[in-house]
Amino acid sequence: QITFGSIFLGNVPVHEEVHQCAGHIRGYKGCIRDFQVNNKELFITDEALGGRNVENCNVPICDYHPCHNGGTCTSDAENWFCECPKLYSGKLCQFATCDENPCGNGATCFPKSRRDAVCLCPYGRSGILCSDAINISQPSFSGTDDFGYTSFLAYSTIPNITFYYEFRLKFQLANHHSALQENLIFFTGQKGHGLNGDDFLELGLRNGRVVYSYNLGSGTATIISKPLDLTLNIHVIHLGRYLQKGWLKVDDQKNKTVTSPGRLVGLNVFSQFYLGGYREYTPELLPKGSRFKNGFQGCIFDVQVRTSMNEEFKAPGIPEGHPNSGRSVGQCKESPCSLIKCRNGGKCIDSGSTVYCDCLTGWKGAFCTETVSVCEPEHDPPHLCKQGGTCVPLPKGYTCHCPLGTTGTYCEQG
Repeated sequence: QITFGSIFLGNVPVHEEVHQCAGHIRGYKGCIRDFQVNNKELFITDEALGGRNVENCNVPICDYHPCHNGGTCTSDAENWFCECPKLYSGKLCQFATCDENPCGNGATCFPKSRRDAVCLCPYGRSGILCSDAINISQPSFSGTDDFGYTSFLAYSTIPNITFYYEFRLKFQLANHHSALQENLIFFTGQKGHGLNGDDFLELGLRNGRVVYSYNLGSGTATIISKPLDLTLNIHVIHLGRYLQKGWLKVDDQKNKTVTSPGRLVGLNVFSQFYLGGYREYTPELLPKGSRFKNGFQGCIFDVQVRTSMNEEFKAPGIPEGHPNSGRSVGQCKESPCSLIKCRNGGKCIDSGSTVYCDCLTGWKGAFCTETVSVCEPEHDPPHLCKQGGTCVPLPKGYTCHCPLGTTGTYCEQG
């Protein structure tokens, strides 16, 4: 029986009143671990006010796999602790930065560290917490960010695209070499929507050339343009397909055509129309063999489509020109960093509409205004408390509060 103030764990002290009202009361026999009150963990032996007839559980605690989120459990005959992977903390590695999501307006929260989060802003929002509304007339895409996500816009499925379509669009590349490599411009397809079909329509950049591919279910047809003229500030693409025959025209290059293999003539796609990137953390919707590793880097504008030669071109979406959703999409030639001041040497990083401060060592917080404690996981060098020892900061340095059965300056001795 161990006493925590007025909380008794395992048994209650023997009193005459207890025997009179509960003649057959018996204490618990077994092992108790991970004791929490109001979501606060109480260390069963370290914080107890008193107790008796308590021994170490003879079942190795690591046999219960107590560590969460990929933490590694280490134990000896008496003690155990969890070595936590990056971005998780707590005795059981149970806490993640985004558990209490600070991001607003449906933003995607990503743990930049064990203490700080980055908010990947949805379409139409910007700022540290995605609280600022922005108007977007010419969308700016940032490719794949440092956290593995792409910026994208998703429009409603384009109707009546089965036998005929034409697309027109303009784009402006970001001013760095990676903007020409393995970058997706737009995509729609079957995979990932209850079917495992092969049909898709895809446009992207690879090694400085425009790549246009489609599959009607019996094989992929691909047209690759000549290298882009990088002296041009804005590039223009016009592409289309009627039954099996497709064509592509880029800037002032000659029109190129292709005929898809097999006998199928209809394109059957069910996904949304993705512009600039994709929703998934990895490009799961993109068919194998032709996946573009990154999202588009630059601006895409004046996107228009028609599904009959007798129709007028119009912007995708319902209502026209309005995306259903998006992530980290900014306004072309504008940076949210113009409104952010990072302190103490921190550097402002923008990814479309997403913005955050990259802090120098020793600083943390949204604007790098908070110091990193010597006991925090981000501190460099890290504290030296071993075997589950608790680091306690002091005015100068720190000390280690050792769990039961360990001793030494850093709890390094059994």
